Amino acid sequence: MTRDRRVFVDDRTGHRIVPETIRRADSLSGTRYGNRPTMKDVAARAGVGLKTVSRVVNGEPGVTPETERRVQDAIEALGFRRNDSARVLRKGRTASIGLVLEDLADPFYGPLSRAVEEVARAHGALLINGSSAEDPDREQELALALCARRVDGLVIIPAGDDHRYLEPELRAGVATVFVDRPAGRIDADCVLSDNYGGALGGVAHLIAHGHRRIGFIGDMPRIHTAAERLRGYRAAMEDAGIPVADAWTSLGATDPERVRRAAEEMLSAPDPVTAIFAGNNRVTVTVIRVLAEHTRPVALVGFDDIELADLLRPGITVVAQDAAAIGSTAADRLFRQLDGTLVAPERIEVPTRLITRGSGELPPAD
Repeated sequence: MTRDRRVFVDDRTGHRIVPETIRRADSLSGTRYGNRPTMKDVAARAGVGLKTVSRVVNGEPGVTPETERRVQDAIEALGFRRNDSARVLRKGRTASIGLVLEDLADPFYGPLSRAVEEVARAHGALLINGSSAEDPDREQELALALCARRVDGLVIIPAGDDHRYLEPELRAGVATVFVDRPAGRIDADCVLSDNYGGALGGVAHLIAHGHRRIGFIGDMPRIHTAAERLRGYRAAMEDAGIPVADAWTSLGATDPERVRRAAEEMLSAPDPVTAIFAGNNRVTVTVIRVLAEHTRPVALVGFDDIELADLLRPGITVVAQDAAAIGSTAADRLFRQLDGTLVAPERIEVPTRLITRGSGELPPAD
């Protein structure tokens, strides 16, 4: 290490390291550290009354252009920001909503979260989000923590199946909409994909291309979406008069090891499947890897689209959800609750779309 009076240099990285006491002293010079400028400060700098500043800040009439310019110059010079928390609390709302996701890393939730945020922004509200990591206890903890911070409403992708813990918050006027899965043991708005219809259509597509031995690999059976997609799979097989062997269905955790094991068992059985319907995007990715190591062509349809699905050879046929439409519909329901224009809770199902790219159109190899 080399040193001068103020700066250390790390010999390995070359990074300059300034002691915290020096940085803090530098940042304090000429400033009031930790104190935000107030409207009184703006008024004093602009040479006007406090009420005049309030009118300018809140966009109210009664201020001459020259006076408004002086106030705006003072605001910019001081870095003043309006105290929205105090303003909205006077109106009985915090102008914020909470979004409880299942997994922030799941690509499905990116466009959904963005759509909720855009609707919130259009209503002048801030979005605060967090992830339950598929843990019901964590979901409850996060939802109640958001309520404790006085959010006006909640959009929840539920991890649990008992939401009675929200009943006091609902009675207190917290608007709530459930997304992707319905609420458990309470009546509440929910916005879902047509999981049953999408799976039925995807499996029927495989049947139409000649497949009779079709495997289904899905998520945990307690999860609403997994159960509905399995139900759609079974309905499509029943409609075609095809009995389903026990070995053709596998539900459980979507970690790659479990999914890989399930796929390999279906493909190596004495009477192997000729096609696989993957119950969600994480399952689809693992199945693609397994099929890449498999010599016999196997058809594949996945539920949820995945990135680069169109660039693979063959491209991956999917049942695509409209995550953005789900998010915007849910957020719109939430703000309509807050506006008092909704009465009874409703269940809304957003249609899915089959996108054919090649993998779901492969004929049986035998």
